[in-house]
Amino acid sequence: MLVLARRINESIMIGDDIEVVVVDIKGDQIKLGIRAPRSVSVHRAEIFKEIQDQNKKAVQSNPQSLDKLKNLLEKKK
Repeated sequence: MLVLARRINESIMIGDDIEVVVVDIKGDQIKLGIRAPRSVSVHRAEIFKEIQDQNKKAVQSNPQSLDKLKNLLEKKK
């Protein structure tokens, strides 16, 4: 892990196109601004983990669900 000291309005660059800026510091809370291309997803770690968990659940299937989907698709034909 890289640890850097930054002051308000100072930033770090990640790669060529992601900039993380220290916007404000109050007590033990730091506000960060992130400039990144729209194609880059930016999430808090706990939200990112929740998205991953939901994606894993969505990929898991059971035979009954697949049979229901198959029946629905056949009815549309």
